Amino acid sequence: MLVILKGLLIGFGFIAPIGMQNVFMFNNALSNRFTKAVFVAAMIWIADASFALSAFWGFGALIMSANWLKITIMLVGGALVIWIGITIIKTAYQVKIGSPDKTLSFSKAILTAFLVVWGNPQAIIDGALMLGAFRSTLSINDAFLFIFGVILASALWFFSITIIVNILRHKISNKILITVNFISGMVVVIYGVYIFVHGLQQLI
Repeated sequence: MLVILKGLLIGFGFIAPIGMQNVFMFNNALSNRFTKAVFVAAMIWIADASFALSAFWGFGALIMSANWLKITIMLVGGALVIWIGITIIKTAYQVKIGSPDKTLSFSKAILTAFLVVWGNPQAIIDGALMLGAFRSTLSINDAFLFIFGVILASALWFFSITIIVNILRHKISNKILITVNFISGMVVVIYGVYIFVHGLQQLI
């Protein structure tokens, strides 16, 4: 239980800070009806869980062993982050609370959920190294319990926040929702530009 609890605490510490997936999660919970919001949250969780498993079982060591791979992740990931941010800005004015979900199809929701997790180069690099480092300190049995705690924390975070925000979304006006989406998109674009430029600097 102590190992699972440790995994839970590390999982919350890794997920809770505002990042790409959290921006997307909040926008999803505010913009979509309950069923779709929970579905998209499930896709975000699956993407995050698959990333955590890959990072925990050695993905970080692979990144550190090849500098070209790290630079490629930053350039490609930065470009993807910029594209996601622009998409959020473009659809910001199409969102209306209580209206049918027309801004993001289920297929695009699934794709975007995986992009905001696997397309976030900073999370790939930092997260992979952090989880990989914890793996090296654990026995085989403890490793399974630890990563279970991390994945459980991810599920609790994404589903609880999505459900709470979605239930309370009708207390928010469309004007506020549009503003939140627009600002979120701008933050994501700036973040993507920063990562892409940082990748170019390392390439040069």
